[in-house]
Amino acid sequence: MVTLSPKYELLGTDSKFSIVTGGRGSGKSFGVALLTLLLSYERGHTILFTRYTLRSAAISIIPEFLEKIELLGRDGDFAVTKDEIINRKSGTRILFRGIKTSSGDQTANLKSITGLSTWVLDEAEELMDEDKFDTINLSVRQKGVQNRVILMMNPTTKEHWIYRRFFQERGVSGGWNGTKEDVNYIHTTYLDNSTNLSPSYIKDIERLKRTNLSKFEHKIMGGWLDKAEGVVFQNWEFGDFNPDGLQTSFGLDFGFSIDPDALTEVAIDKTKRVIYLRECIYEKGLQTNVLSERLNAITDKRLIIADSAEPRLIADLKSRGANIQAVKKGTIESGVQMLLDYKLVVSPESSNLAKELNNYTYSDRASKLYIDDWNHLLDGIRYNVTYHLDNPHKGKYYV
Repeated sequence: MVTLSPKYELLGTDSKFSIVTGGRGSGKSFGVALLTLLLSYERGHTILFTRYTLRSAAISIIPEFLEKIELLGRDGDFAVTKDEIINRKSGTRILFRGIKTSSGDQTANLKSITGLSTWVLDEAEELMDEDKFDTINLSVRQKGVQNRVILMMNPTTKEHWIYRRFFQERGVSGGWNGTKEDVNYIHTTYLDNSTNLSPSYIKDIERLKRTNLSKFEHKIMGGWLDKAEGVVFQNWEFGDFNPDGLQTSFGLDFGFSIDPDALTEVAIDKTKRVIYLRECIYEKGLQTNVLSERLNAITDKRLIIADSAEPRLIADLKSRGANIQAVKKGTIESGVQMLLDYKLVVSPESSNLAKELNNYTYSDRASKLYIDDWNHLLDGIRYNVTYHLDNPHKGKYYV
């Protein structure tokens, strides 16, 4: 017998959006899966259950649902395939899909699902692209039934678009239960699920509370972080840009449709071991002629150090008047270490740079030291600093 927290009023709210947050042992995954099965008894629904990355629903998700079906004693009510569960009594289908699969991004396929009435996004913190969310969200529009979007997640940092959109913009700081406008918030912890947890597990949690309070508050109590766990750069602060009037130059990382073009102005004080940084461009979709005009206006012939992976674009920008050259790349590790050896002072208006510094983290994979995300401006800065600190004989930042 499993007791479900009364906070899970997902089927009793008129809100389109339900945001379900909580730490480990909070019961949120169990609760949402069970309520998804109960919703399938209503006719007229097509339910999409997704994770951002999903290799095999038959191995990872469907067994969890089969466990709930068995607990309900309703084995005969459902037909199960490798990526769907069909309620035989109502005809409602639960489709299990990944947004990103081995064959590529599946957003376009997901938005074309006929009759979509409910979308459950598990591990929603992994979906970093708000545009992808909106594409699927706008496809949840079946007539005659209530439409729902349920986001289930472990809170990450306050820089995540989910926090900004569903918490910050509504004046809610997180960890609050109830409704506000068209959003239903549900936050649970292990205390809401203690009757279903073993005594040894609760002892482990209480031990963590005594030995590592910050980890307890984030991992167990599900609190939002100002900075990501395992963040690389803790050697930075907001401050005035280049108060000593040092020579400045620029670091540029190229993007276009998916990633932004990212330009940062850089001033290096080797004596005080300070690097001053000011974000200048952080924008997607810039055509070459527009990017050239922006660069020329901002840099005024000062040196730009850019990503060497785009030699044709560098040559084109140079022909249009930019004082630009490619960096001779070292390793990411060596470039990051140069930045860690200095204090970084970031101008207050550099909001995207602050987000990157708060979210660029170490990887837990043996093959990669840093996670390749939140690093567009940082990559450009790394190119610039690598160029100057690896070329100490250059007295000026001009070529």
